[in-house]
Amino acid sequence: MTRRPAGSPVSYRVNVARLPRSGLPVWLEADAEQRRALAAAHGLESVETFRFDLTLVPWKAQGVRVTGRVRAEITQACIVTLDPVSAVVDAAVEAALVPEGSKLAAPRWAEPGEMILDAEGPDAPETFAGDSVDAGALAEEFFALAIDPYPRKAGASIAGSGHEAPDEPGAEAHGPLYEKLRGLARKP
Repeated sequence: MTRRPAGSPVSYRVNVARLPRSGLPVWLEADAEQRRALAAAHGLESVETFRFDLTLVPWKAQGVRVTGRVRAEITQACIVTLDPVSAVVDAAVEAALVPEGSKLAAPRWAEPGEMILDAEGPDAPETFAGDSVDAGALAEEFFALAIDPYPRKAGASIAGSGHEAPDEPGAEAHGPLYEKLRGLARKP
């Protein structure tokens, strides 16, 4: 068994000092050990498959644009029944990376103390140190964002589970969490 460095279980370092203008394709199909580590890191029952296909191309002065996809088949626990729920993750990867200290990574300011944020605009570039980026860690970030945080088995309902949801506005919900929150609200 090989020891993997701390960090992403699917770490894949790519030297970006001399990327070809046409781009550099990189891919990784996770092995069983990497899939187990991904499942543990993201609170999943299991990760049956995990693969990323990315292309890294030079961007602006010394930056890198990364595009591609990450695909995985996972099993999660249903939030209602805790039964296993199978899901497919298929996420587009798109990011710009620049070396630390690059002016492109500096936030834009409207006036002193006011940062300009455009929710519909492109994300600000992330930074990297040295002459390589971790394409695997980037793919894992997009994988994590695409996981359903509230998986529910088909037909699973809170009704009948002892944790009744209110039927109408103003109706009281009952259950252990409700009672705990209600008790906290009463404390001075």
